[in-house]
Amino acid sequence: MPFIERTTLTTPRLILRPPRLDDAEALFAIWSDEHAMRYFSFPAMTRFDQATEHVERLVKSSVAGKDFVCVVELQASGEVLGKCDLFRVDEQCRRAEIGFSLKRRHWGSGFMSEAATAVIGHAFGTLNLRRLEADIDPRNTASAHLLERLGFVREGLLRERWIVGDEVSDSALYGLLEGDRRS
Repeated sequence: MPFIERTTLTTPRLILRPPRLDDAEALFAIWSDEHAMRYFSFPAMTRFDQATEHVERLVKSSVAGKDFVCVVELQASGEVLGKCDLFRVDEQCRRAEIGFSLKRRHWGSGFMSEAATAVIGHAFGTLNLRRLEADIDPRNTASAHLLERLGFVREGLLRERWIVGDEVSDSALYGLLEGDRRS
């Protein structure tokens, strides 16, 4: 039995569900947006088949129980807004990384805070993890503020960690302990 089971989470406004192959079009809208992808560890996609391949990998990883991949869907309309994931899960050490992306027109709506809160609750509750980590470009102040609102603490900076296209960038590392949420 896999460590991570495919599960659907609900919040007041959102459904967080396992990925499906037909999510590629909605997610390509994010992954092909150069502005939305400005601080990602891979460049904006230029071809739809790149999104299809990426979604296939997400589905495979989700089905295998390696990662907790959630497509974020608006309850009212069924629109796919983005995704929020736990990946690089280390069962023995009871930790994982969290990542998220959201269509630009929904930035500032509180949707990702709502989605990430649900994923964090699942991580520390159902999955019994003790630590979550996030790795962001330090210039991405919106993601930094979201992580801090969720209780994450900036723990370090890795200089010149990524090369995306022709640009070299740093990584700001954030951590959240299960014990931090209880106190």
